[in-house]
Amino acid sequence: QVQLVESGGGLVQSGGSLRLSCAASGRTFSAYAMGWFRQAPGKERDFVAGISWSGSGTRYANSVKGRFTISRDNARNALYLEMNSLKPEDTADYYCAADIHTRWIVDVRPDEYDYWGQGTQVTVSS
Repeated sequence: QVQLVESGGGLVQSGGSLRLSCAASGRTFSAYAMGWFRQAPGKERDFVAGISWSGSGTRYANSVKGRFTISRDNARNALYLEMNSLKPEDTADYYCAADIHTRWIVDVRPDEYDYWGQGTQVTVSS
């Protein structure tokens, strides 16, 4: 079992920055890969970024590459998403997720992730 709790969402102007956090508990945090996903109203849940257990492997959606940075602190059982140069199209609920079946592979498919947080809302105004 893994419990995930996101925080850090909010309202920000276009061009601004936010840092999302995800606190994990339960299974050993360094034993699995993690990902961030987002879901806008009426749309499917999309991959944003993912990271391997050690942090050495990362993967980003093309839409956020160069603007967002994913990182993790295994000592603190925490996952982060630094979001810069935010755009109105980044508005969505953001979720962290754990893929407990792999330490290395960062999968972009939501169905491959086993545990999810409750989400944190990000709104970017124009």
